[in-house]
Amino acid sequence: MNMPFWLTQWDWQPSILIGTALVIGLYIYAVGPLRRKYHLAEEVQVSQVVCFLLGVGIIFFALFSPIDYIGDHYLFSVHMVQHLLLSLVGPALMVIGTPGWLIKPLLRHRWILKIAKIITWPYIAFTLLNADLFIWHAPSLYDLTLANESVHLLEHLTFIVFGLIFWWPVFSPLEEDLPRLSVGGSLIYLFLAGMPMTLLGAGLTFAPPLYAPYINAPRLWGLSAATDQQLGGLIMWVPTNLMYIVMVSGLFIRWLQKQDEKQRAEEARQDALLNDSATEGIPAQ
Repeated sequence: MNMPFWLTQWDWQPSILIGTALVIGLYIYAVGPLRRKYHLAEEVQVSQVVCFLLGVGIIFFALFSPIDYIGDHYLFSVHMVQHLLLSLVGPALMVIGTPGWLIKPLLRHRWILKIAKIITWPYIAFTLLNADLFIWHAPSLYDLTLANESVHLLEHLTFIVFGLIFWWPVFSPLEEDLPRLSVGGSLIYLFLAGMPMTLLGAGLTFAPPLYAPYINAPRLWGLSAATDQQLGGLIMWVPTNLMYIVMVSGLFIRWLQKQDEKQRAEEARQDALLNDSATEGIPAQ
């Protein structure tokens, strides 16, 4: 039985392979030999390493696997899956997996710190990613990315970079220099984050086919151009908001746990005060 042709379309571009190997190699060197050499931290959290490598792996899969080929040549909906992996899923895991001590030396120059504070300010971080997504999905510019590989590469790079910036206010590992939002602030931030994606996804779902390369492309899996774009809009609309809901739920559970810990600590303190008072009231024998 012959394998479907699209399953053989893996992207062996040197830029993808070298770029991924370089990012992973630098990270492993930084959390290993470099950390020990300069005594940057006593230990590395395994969970952080796993999250970072998983995030890089997801971005690599989105660019290297047949997802890239199908999205470029046949289906808008598959291209939307790739965009979500590049802009939201992979960057979120990379920020979670980045230790604060690894970033702190880079912010010693006051101008770098100032720029970092500006671009990770929640209003700016929120606007950068969502504006970037809207701009690149304008039909004329979107069609250009499919015709020009350099422009397409720029699009993917902006998704990743602005995705990292977008998640920084929520998961910042540098509380003192680039503080993260409070739990309440993060809940509002993520709640609002779903709205632009809902607007863009809904617009694509109900609009007629907008992108010429997909209108003229050979039909794959029996999907018409209109159905393909509707599915792509729904993918941008529904899974993205589900991801935000999961994040909000996790943050809310963490907040409840912290409140419970504070309550337990206060109860323990009150019990200790009562015990001390009782002990002081006992006459010496």
